[in-house]
Amino acid sequence: MTFADLQLHRNILHAIDEMGYKEPTPIQQKAIPVILAEKDLIGCAQTGTGKTAAFAMPIIHYLHKIGNTKNAKKAKVLVVTPTRELAVQIGENFEKYSKYTNVTHVTIYGGMSIKPQIDQLKKGADVIIGTPGRLLDLYKQNHLDLSYLHFLVLDEADLMLDMGFIDDVKKLIRLSPDNRQTLLFSATMPLPIRELAQEFMQKPEYVAVDPISSTAKSVKQKVYFVEKGDKKKLLYHIIRNEKLSDVLVFTRTKHGADGVVEALVKNGVNAAAFHGDKSQTARQEALDSFKNKETKVLVATDIAARGIDIDSLPVVINYDLPNIPETFVHRIGRTGRAGNDGLALSFCDKSEKSYWQDICKFARLQPKEVTDHPFPWKDEPKKGEKGAEAPKKDFRNKSKNKNSRKSESSKKNKKRWY
Repeated sequence: MTFADLQLHRNILHAIDEMGYKEPTPIQQKAIPVILAEKDLIGCAQTGTGKTAAFAMPIIHYLHKIGNTKNAKKAKVLVVTPTRELAVQIGENFEKYSKYTNVTHVTIYGGMSIKPQIDQLKKGADVIIGTPGRLLDLYKQNHLDLSYLHFLVLDEADLMLDMGFIDDVKKLIRLSPDNRQTLLFSATMPLPIRELAQEFMQKPEYVAVDPISSTAKSVKQKVYFVEKGDKKKLLYHIIRNEKLSDVLVFTRTKHGADGVVEALVKNGVNAAAFHGDKSQTARQEALDSFKNKETKVLVATDIAARGIDIDSLPVVINYDLPNIPETFVHRIGRTGRAGNDGLALSFCDKSEKSYWQDICKFARLQPKEVTDHPFPWKDEPKKGEKGAEAPKKDFRNKSKNKNSRKSESSKKNKKRWY
């Protein structure tokens, strides 16, 4: 199948042909016809499968046919997404796909001055892309009118749930027209998301590709069993010896990300942290530096990393293993995208052994174990060796022996009386 087979406008086909797109991904093949048929849609696909294009292209097709929005504040499309990075990424995609059309868009998010965004909205736009909190702020200040929407897109719905935005999302839905076309995209479908769809969508079509338990075949995977205290040394050892660059490293916590960056920088590796405690400006600077190959290693937490969109990212390293197998699959989905090969390395310490077993079972993994590295698991010391756990005292036996001695002593004393 080609994009032309999907009956998209020739101006869109011209733009994506320049971008080198050859054929639609499975989610695009299934979702685009449903959206063009003006039906509500629930799309479920893992990271890196082309979900943004799956809704952006048919929306641009529709908007280009009906003409540009001339009236300020009367947008036809609202795309709600959980993070600034995702909003920027979606905006960039709309910009590329609509290059030869009359479709306009504006991107709205928190963490920066609201005035420039108000000025942009006053000029008018067909598509508004934004984060829930900032969108509601603009609505309350009477700078945002949602009563003319034709499309409402909820992108990364499961992440909005994880980040506590679900109530804000419901408010935005209620502010939009009842006859809108609603498109919901999510990597997973937890119960609250299914309930959200049931409450606010009209007989939606459901399309799903690439089960969440699968990882891309183009990604080569390796696992290192390492002592917890040696992980930083192993990370530096691999980056230096393998001459790795453009590396995305995942940690479980924000504090852990900062610690890894500090250790790498001390050893002369250009690294930056990317997590929720960083300001929006700092996060964007770190991401831009990484994309421009000025920063060699980006260390991120899972939630922040959902906004990272780099087609040619060659290496992902699981510094800490997640306790949720689906999260592991999302991480791996950051490499091996757009038909490129990828490499995923996982560090597993003894406390994470059960996590690794669950991940392998869930994702049906049989990765290569790397044994020739300098920081393997240390064998448990044998009984009697230095460091071995001292034998536990049997207080019950001690008490029993004490009573026995008392008994024997009583017998001896009795003998003395006679």
